[in-house]
Amino acid sequence: QVQLVESGGGLVQAGGSLRLSCTADVASFRTFAMGWFRSTPGKQREFVAAISARSITTEYADSVKGRFTISRDNDKRAVYLQMNTLQPEDTAVYYCAAEIARTSRRSDEYDYWGQGTQVTVSS
Repeated sequence: QVQLVESGGGLVQAGGSLRLSCTADVASFRTFAMGWFRSTPGKQREFVAAISARSITTEYADSVKGRFTISRDNDKRAVYLQMNTLQPEDTAVYYCAAEIARTSRRSDEYDYWGQGTQVTVSS
């Protein structure tokens, strides 16, 4: 079992920035592809970004491309999501997830999930 813990959420004004962090409790973290997803009430969980185990591949949803950056530090067992130029439509609970295989945009392909962190962007 892998435990993932997100942090860094909060309230920010439109145009502002936040950096989310997600840490894992296992040394095998460096073998996992990692993803960030977000959800809002009444909407399906939405893919945001993903990164491969050795940071060779990154993927982004079109809605965040150019504004968000995913990165990881395998020595710290952490993955990050730098979010810039935030907009009210970015308001959601953000989840990190780990996948044993490769990066994916599909939430059902991820094996482990964090508890989520709330991001609220005011207009």
